[in-house]
Amino acid sequence: MRHHLTFACEGAALAATLDEAPGTTGLLIVSGGNEIRSGAHRGMAMLAQRIAAAGHPVFRFDRRGIGDSEGENGGFEASGPDIAAAIPAFRAAAPQLTRIVAFGNCDAASALLLHRPLPLDALILANPWTYEGGEDDESDAPALPPAAAIRARYLARLRDPKSLLRLLKGEVDLKKLLRGVAALGRKKPQAAPDSLAARLDAALASLPCPATILLAAGDRTAQAFIENCRPGTVPVERLDSPSHSFAGADADWLAGWILQILHPTL
Repeated sequence: MRHHLTFACEGAALAATLDEAPGTTGLLIVSGGNEIRSGAHRGMAMLAQRIAAAGHPVFRFDRRGIGDSEGENGGFEASGPDIAAAIPAFRAAAPQLTRIVAFGNCDAASALLLHRPLPLDALILANPWTYEGGEDDESDAPALPPAAAIRARYLARLRDPKSLLRLLKGEVDLKKLLRGVAALGRKKPQAAPDSLAARLDAALASLPCPATILLAAGDRTAQAFIENCRPGTVPVERLDSPSHSFAGADADWLAGWILQILHPTL
């Protein structure tokens, strides 16, 4: 059964939704960007229903200034108090809980890393955001895809007989191609110590709880994460898809991994 409730965060009333289930391990969904708790095309609401049907309670909420919640929207870098307040609210709404696993996509994944320590038992981090600014502020995102994505595209074209035939026929600008390949070989400058990527690296290196990174390999944000960050010993699982929000059939893959982490014996 699905219930709507509110909880307090620094004087603001935050709206939340609980999908009830009897399990003692619950899933806390943290929304990315400026999305409301139902997610893009109700993706998070459908995910919550699916996880709850498998026996795990699920808690979603709108952070301050988003959706039905009061307060001012400070973006994902100011969402630490919101996440911290949601955890005891989840425990109060589902008192049987002994473990809480948090899931976040895009800048919600980055928020879970940045706002440590939190009383959480595990993290599921999907397509973490590494550009300066939030998911809904693309002013600092580069106009071109990450070098890794461009490199993969070049390799795919070189393996394509049609592309090779165009090259042999002289239909490809060889000088432009060589300039592009040469640019990919240049060493990337080290990120500034206070950059988002560097801070995420530091967080990944000192995690107080287990974590799993889930990436849609064709997604630009996921590609940028691989290029900008070093997951270290944190396991990374990849899906061959460009879907940033794991839409359509990709939702099965996402739910499968979440359930495996919530209940490892499945």
